[in-house]
Order: sequence, then C-alpha cells, then structure tokens
Amino acid sequence: MTVRVGVIGAGMIGQDHIRRLTDVVTAATVTAVTDIDASRAADVAATVGATALPTGADLIVSPEVDAVLVTSWGPTHAEHVLAAVAAGKPVFCEKPLATTAEDCLRIVEAECAYGRRLVQVGFMRRFDTGYRQMKEVLSSGSLGTPLIVHCAHRNPTVPESYTSEMAAQDTAVHEIDVLRWLLDDEIATAQVITPRATGRRFAHLKDPQIMYFDTANGVRIDLEVFVNCQYGYDIQCEAVGESGLVRLPDPASVGIRTAGGHGTAVLQDWKRRFEDAFDSEFREWIASVEAGAEATGPSAWDGYAATVITDAAVRSLESDGTVVTVDMKPRPALYGGTA
Repeated sequence: MTVRVGVIGAGMIGQDHIRRLTDVVTAATVTAVTDIDASRAADVAATVGATALPTGADLIVSPEVDAVLVTSWGPTHAEHVLAAVAAGKPVFCEKPLATTAEDCLRIVEAECAYGRRLVQVGFMRRFDTGYRQMKEVLSSGSLGTPLIVHCAHRNPTVPESYTSEMAAQDTAVHEIDVLRWLLDDEIATAQVITPRATGRRFAHLKDPQIMYFDTANGVRIDLEVFVNCQYGYDIQCEAVGESGLVRLPDPASVGIRTAGGHGTAVLQDWKRRFEDAFDSEFREWIASVEAGAEATGPSAWDGYAATVITDAAVRSLESDGTVVTVDMKPRPALYGGTA
C-alpha cells in the first residue's frame, strides 16, 4: 500500500517534509497540497505531481488523501486537526498542536470521542538516536532513580520577530516534550529567571533565560535557553541518577588539528542537527498509517501537555520569576501511561 498524503501549508517546513515524503520515505506519496498562497501551492504541487486544492477542508475530505500533514501557520492547526479527526483520517501536525491549551484540549476530547489515536505531533527529538539511547539507559534502571536533569538549548542568533515568550513556546517546548518522555514523568511547576542579558540581542528580548521545572516525582530540571550564543546550534542534556549519569552525545564530527589547536565543528542550524530524527519520525508515522495502526509518536495529549507547561513558563517570565503550578487536566485512558 502507498499512503497518499495531503499537505496543508507549503512554506519552508512544509516543502521540506514534502521532499522527505517524496525522496526519503518509502510507501508514501504526496497527492494534494494547499496553502494560503494559492500560487505557491500550485508551484509546490507541480514539483511532485500532486493536485493543488483551494482549502484545507477540501484537502481533508478528498478521496485521494489517506492521511493529512499540517504544516500551516500555528493558529490554523486546531481547525485542520479537528477536521481530520472528524473525517477519521490520520493526521501529523507540526508543533504546536494548537496555540492555546483550550484548543489542544478540544482535539484531545475529539480524539477520545472517536475512540482511537489519529493524531501525531511533530516533536522530532523522540526519534533522535542520542535521545533514544538516553531513554534506554533511564528505562533500564541502571542509574537508579533520576534526581536532576541539566539542559541547554542554544541558537547562534534569532530574527527580530523572535519574542521573549517564544523562548518557552518555540524553543524550550522541545526539551519539555522530550524530558516528559525520557523521565516518564509529568512536569508540575515552572519558573523562569532572567540573568544578565547578552548585548548581542534585540533590545526587546530577554536572553538568555534559565528555566526550572519540577516533576511530579520530584526530579529537578534546569534549562538554559540562549538564542544569541553566536557560536552555533548546541543542544545539551544530562540526566543524573542515584548511581550515575547519562549524557546526550554531541553529533558525530571529525576532529581537526590546525594552528596549534584541536577542535570539532559546531552545527549552525536545527535542520542539520535533527535531519535524521525528522526522517525517522516520518518513516515510523507512514509505517503506522500503512499498517492501519495507531501512531506511536507524540500524541495529542503530549501536544496539550506541552502547551500547558509553556503557558506556565510564560506566566512565570511575566511575573518576574514566580514559581507557577502547571494546571493540567486528568490524563484520559486513551493515552496510556504517565508521559
């Protein structure tokens, strides 16, 4: 079976995923594309022999579409995901699942009413080899009970449109999701502290930020978000247990000795750092659709949880570092275990 995918949103990430579904993933073909810019949709569709359709609603109900990929502007995500669930079609939604916790919860409730998982959210780090190795170690119990996690998320620079709130909503959200999964634990509180700001930032931006999270089981997480670090795209994670620690490996890179020094190159963007993870998440999603099985990647509940937690972080930022309790609804049985 070849899974026929309709893509809503033909911008940068949409085009990258269309390339991935066409050139990297087997058993998939892109059959329909839509975008708010009709001419862009037509141009992108033509490159893969797909049909350009006027709206997301038209694409979702098309008999030529088996599964839906949502890569449109964030505030439109809830509308398209809810329509896909109503049509009974598997839907992969790039993060965020929705821009408000209320809309995320509507999706969770719709999926529960349908009776099976149809939604997967694009948190690609769960598919990264290094994070998966960390998960194996933590799940084995060889380090004893996890106590502390140290993380850093650094970008060389960000555009002027990047806001202080986006440090939680667009950047730290990846750590929030992957740490819930790594620890199989829920985040209960959030706190954001702003240390001395870098001079290499736009004046409106609070950068860096230090985020603290406590989990329901008492694990303490600290996360440095520094989006104007200048030197590269650098993702770090170290989990400390009672009997040892496990650390996320840096991407493989050759060592260079020159001019009296020895070093390795630092990647400059997220696309290269997580390219293999993106490929893996789509291979696994398409395999689940092809088999008629529920997706095994991040769920609608994970999308809801991430939004509630980032909302708490933003409230802490806006209240000068107050510790904010994460107010999450009870987890429905459809979504299984803790995180």
